[in-house]
Amino acid sequence: MVTAIVMVQAERQRVQETAEALAGVPSVREVYSVTGEWDIVAILKLTRYEDLDDVVTGHLRKVEGITRTQTMLAFRTYNDSLLDQGFGVGLDESQQR
Repeated sequence: MVTAIVMVQAERQRVQETAEALAGVPSVREVYSVTGEWDIVAILKLTRYEDLDDVVTGHLRKVEGITRTQTMLAFRTYNDSLLDQGFGVGLDESQQR
């Protein structure tokens, strides 16, 4: 499984609409509105590396409101329990997922 992280800058007045459109793109599994330089982060899960071209150039370029993107490929995935441990640092048991 190939995981790609796509950071998106969107037209200021179209962030919500752009995020909603991204959520409907095939292979997009998660979409987040975020703070900082980027407006939206989309997580893609693909069966083959070659599918990335179809999704990014075939679908994402057609989404209105996108002004700039940057795509990163994940090298390694760490299991969910390890991630939960990391995000739970400093929280008492009642606050952890």
